[in-house]
Amino acid sequence: MAQTKTATASATKRAPRTIAGTIPQTNDNARAQVVAHYEAALRLMQDGKYDKAHAAFDKMLAAGAGELSDRVRMYSTACAQQMTKGKNAFSNCEEQYDYAISLLNDGHYEDAREHFNLILKENDKADYAFYGLAVLASMTGDSHHCLEHLTEAIRQNPRNRIQARADSDFQDMADDPRFTELLYPEA
Repeated sequence: MAQTKTATASATKRAPRTIAGTIPQTNDNARAQVVAHYEAALRLMQDGKYDKAHAAFDKMLAAGAGELSDRVRMYSTACAQQMTKGKNAFSNCEEQYDYAISLLNDGHYEDAREHFNLILKENDKADYAFYGLAVLASMTGDSHHCLEHLTEAIRQNPRNRIQARADSDFQDMADDPRFTELLYPEA
């Protein structure tokens, strides 16, 4: 009877080989850290914090995102698109004023205030922006600022006095004697 030889397995484990060469061994801690950064960046993106998420994804790409590189690049691009999507471009201050008024009417008071102030930053003679700030202050119950802004709007353009007399947005100010004096100085 013939004896068969059994091959003994080598004691050392070889790295798997591919056509391109040997597959590099990965460090599980490094991979776990990359995945944790990736998940954190995704949470930022889901929360609508596109600028922070974009920065996190770009940082991952710079550090080497490994197998997640394609996804990280895709999400980074999506964040960049979302950041530019929210920017409004106005051809003139009047368009920006109309937009601020629409924000005001929808109850987005702080955003409206920001746009009125941006108009004034560009043109401090924009009486309509002072008028818009006066309306905003009236709607939010800030009578002091309402009177300040309305006074300036009237000083720059006396026709604002006539407009304010008929403007229902100032109804909360109607009982204030200072408001009455401002609108009816001849009385």
